Amino acid sequence: MRITAAVLETAGGPFALRDVDLGEPRPDEVLVRLGGTGICGTDLEFATFFPTPAVLGHEGAGVVERVGAQVTSVAPGDRVAMSFTSCGRCPTCRTGSPAYCHAFDAVNFSGRRPDGSSALSLDGAEINGHFLGQSSFATHAVVPERAVVPVGDAVDLTVAGPFGCGFQTGAGGVFNVLRPEAGSSIAVFGAGAVGVAAIIAAAVSGCGVVAAVDVNAAKLEAARSYGATHVVNSAATGAAAALREIAPHGFDHVIDTTGRQDVLRTAVEALGPLGRCGVIGVGPSPEMSFDWRSVLNGRTITGIIAGSSVPQVFLPKLLDLHAAGRFPVDRMMTAFPFEKINEAVAAVRAGEVAKAVLTF
Repeated sequence: MRITAAVLETAGGPFALRDVDLGEPRPDEVLVRLGGTGICGTDLEFATFFPTPAVLGHEGAGVVERVGAQVTSVAPGDRVAMSFTSCGRCPTCRTGSPAYCHAFDAVNFSGRRPDGSSALSLDGAEINGHFLGQSSFATHAVVPERAVVPVGDAVDLTVAGPFGCGFQTGAGGVFNVLRPEAGSSIAVFGAGAVGVAAIIAAAVSGCGVVAAVDVNAAKLEAARSYGATHVVNSAATGAAAALREIAPHGFDHVIDTTGRQDVLRTAVEALGPLGRCGVIGVGPSPEMSFDWRSVLNGRTITGIIAGSSVPQVFLPKLLDLHAAGRFPVDRMMTAFPFEKINEAVAAVRAGEVAKAVLTF
């Protein structure tokens, strides 16, 4: 079928709306008509180096139009959010940790199906897609059944998409990994969409101290409205000293969403004895470095992918919290028509919006 997709024609360049051919879903795949899709920092990062031409996007939600012969969890007409995919066969998948699938990179970041094919073609030639199981910068997507999550008729599809990555990642880092006790302390480095999701989760968990650290004053002010009890503008003051004033004996938990080596080092050093650091951010620093004394006092550094979640279990729980008014992330969303994707990307890069959502 012929669809419209935002094609990345050159790494680092703009997206171009093009007519693209999309193949039929295979037996284990689903055809989804998009209703909305978020723009995530991972999209922007991969757009600088991903093999082109390609279709990115991985925070999509929409309506199922067709299903393959082996699909049993959804049917045409079902409303779904989409998330990452996984092989379903390796030990981590079989024990309920698909975010750490042994084939995660191959099935999410290769641009192809496991057999090397692509459902997308442009001018008669296959192009890269299947990005994090979706490639949802398009009017339609063919995705594995393992990447879809039924969400019900009451959920707004323009809100549901970002739950599949950014919100799931931040909230899951708190709910599923750190699991802070009521009254404990946590510092969240980076107050963008992922960081705010972590802040909300910390507040819902009953943390007594929730410190947000960022260089953007507007983001920090917004973080207070989402549950931060303290804010630190690291562009205006020394973050390490400010954090010591907030938690003189160190924080019980910290989360880094920035992917910056200097920030992560500050985060680890802000921990108290036996403190835990969740590393979420993928950013400009390819390495992390610490003085050995930074981790000697029983401190733990844990890498976190997709909130360590099983999307089919975790996303409905987050959406229930949202429906109850306890996870009000729709306040940070700004909608852009799909054809204005480059304007949306520019706004995200400039920090003008917290979470851009493309609508169809």
